[in-house]
Amino acid sequence: MKLTFEQEAFVEAIRDFAARERLDRPEDGHSDEVAARMGELGWYGLQIPEQYGGSGGSFLDATLFLEETARGRIPVAAYGVTLIVVGALNRFGTEEQKRDLFERVLGGGTLAIAMSEPEAGSDVAALKTRARRDNGSWVVDGAKMWCSYAHKASHILIVCRTGSGERHEDMSMILVPRGTDGMTITPIPTLGGEETNEIHLGGVRVPEEALLGAAGSGWTQLMAGLNYERTILAATALGLTQRTFDDALAYAKERRQFGRPVGTFQAISHKFADLATDIAQVRLLVRWVASLTDEDPGRMLPQEASMAKLAATELAKRCALEGMQIMGGYGYATEYPMERYLRAAVVGTIYGGTSEIQKNIIAKTLGL
Repeated sequence: MKLTFEQEAFVEAIRDFAARERLDRPEDGHSDEVAARMGELGWYGLQIPEQYGGSGGSFLDATLFLEETARGRIPVAAYGVTLIVVGALNRFGTEEQKRDLFERVLGGGTLAIAMSEPEAGSDVAALKTRARRDNGSWVVDGAKMWCSYAHKASHILIVCRTGSGERHEDMSMILVPRGTDGMTITPIPTLGGEETNEIHLGGVRVPEEALLGAAGSGWTQLMAGLNYERTILAATALGLTQRTFDDALAYAKERRQFGRPVGTFQAISHKFADLATDIAQVRLLVRWVASLTDEDPGRMLPQEASMAKLAATELAKRCALEGMQIMGGYGYATEYPMERYLRAAVVGTIYGGTSEIQKNIIAKTLGL
């Protein structure tokens, strides 16, 4: 799939930014300072309509941005989850919600979404967090888990139940500003650092206008965004894969054993041949799904989006494992970034729907 001249120039600009700023800081998953600088360049305006100050741009443009920032290790990891909420705002937000929150994003701000709960992970429809109306407000009670970058977000989109229905009934989305009374955000230490959080909601009160979309339509609204969420995660994983591959390849060309670069041994060179082929295939798949989404934003792509997420995240994990094996002890040492790539890659096969869930979805589309 050939990119336009403008898209190729955009990719080069991101690569130049990464090289010029020397942003190779593994301790920073997300830097507000760097995000603000990218906002000044207009890059946070992707997928935000021009009428709200954004640059518009296609979903394919956004996936290119995600891939290249991950490849360049630019610390704006919260942009992916922000883009998920931006998509929901575009589809269901009021004018007031869009103008307020899009302005925040344009400056490099973060938005987050909270779906999972202690007893509702892959089975999101089992969620128990509830919101009730009270004197012109919503009052929210419950607990959320694995909320990426909630500690960085200005607002968190809480998926909750607003009626007595069960499973897919009476689910809604409510925007809650971080720091609202009754909200407690606790970081969860993980292999990748403290990037995800547990949220406790005890009598959190927000105006009725904080409801995103229609009350009771939360499940439908979630399904409408799945193409975007899975492709966003796939593009990010693809960027991580390419960075992992690039570093391992550079090492294999420089590291000498038995009088020659280790990359010249067939056992190693064939690993790179296989990985290069797989990366090219996954890149085409991700860009194809993004292009299909651009052609018809309302079209559901359960099979295609799940394939992209499954293929990209599993490849990221495999490439990091191969990179570590190729680099030997240096790949295992914390002095070098390969072990960090592996830690980052593993979670990609879990969040946003595990690889097993993606396979279930694909199988279902095949009539199984």
